[in-house]
Amino acid sequence: MNVMHTGEPAIERSVTLNFIGDWGQANFHRICGWLTQEFCDRAGPRSRVATWSIRHGGIEALELVHAGEAQMCVATPAMLLGDALTGDGIFAGNPMPSLRALAVLPQNDRLVMAIDPKFGISSFAELRDKKPPLRIAVSADDGTNFIGYVTQRYMEAHGIDEATLRSWGGEYVTATRPEQSLFKMRDGLVDAVVQEAIMTPWWVDSMRVRNAIALPVEEQALEKLEGQLGYRRNILPAGFWESLKVPLPTLDFSDFALVVRDDLPDDIAHLLTWCVVETREALERQYRHIPPERSPLSYPLEPSKLLQTPLPLHPGAARFYSEAGLL
Repeated sequence: MNVMHTGEPAIERSVTLNFIGDWGQANFHRICGWLTQEFCDRAGPRSRVATWSIRHGGIEALELVHAGEAQMCVATPAMLLGDALTGDGIFAGNPMPSLRALAVLPQNDRLVMAIDPKFGISSFAELRDKKPPLRIAVSADDGTNFIGYVTQRYMEAHGIDEATLRSWGGEYVTATRPEQSLFKMRDGLVDAVVQEAIMTPWWVDSMRVRNAIALPVEEQALEKLEGQLGYRRNILPAGFWESLKVPLPTLDFSDFALVVRDDLPDDIAHLLTWCVVETREALERQYRHIPPERSPLSYPLEPSKLLQTPLPLHPGAARFYSEAGLL
């Protein structure tokens, strides 16, 4: 049943869209489900939206949108996505100049390394000095995985590339999703982990069960990552885990971008963006049972921040923000 109200935008024709979320059980699928319902309520009677799952590390979602096989995807971290336009960074040799954004949904995530306390290491300087043969659980740096790509740049900035780790007798133990790495850490299958999704129970369990020590990111590494790659720094507050007694300097891994192609029909982009801004409370309600500092989505969603996107706005999105007095 159509539930449009007077003054709301609408599309009279029926529309079929393909969205791409995550692996199937995380936040991107929830975001896609929210937008599907709100959009279809305001489009023609036979409108429908499919949400596809990814199998690899996320870059395939952007590739499918750029190829025109899907109309929208969700991607994180936002800080990497500007490189898609020029084919830099993880997108080297694979530029996607037609990508545009509808909005960015803010969140507060970080990438952190944690290590078993048996090594007596609490800093990267001690790690480089002791050179232990660590097995480190990470997401794979396989050309598809944003987490794996950032992880290797993070370790290289600290002077520990894969060749260095192997020279110590250690190795990276790779997976795709965050929980796969964190479960290996929790279950004692590895000595250390580097991951994002910092607010999840997977991290809490790994830190508690192993009594793990989180290593502060070094200032020189942050300066390199910021200056050369445009990454951002962040802080994990004291008390975030029981074992964390002082604030922890970290690398930022934040924000979900809603990405489309520049030739998405203007009225569809406009309506989707209207739904993001004007029905945002329906998404917020799905996270309000979680304390804001531990929520995978930062709430309340502020309209003025939703348009601060890592890619140029789609013209239909820009038109909505302009009409709303936000642009």
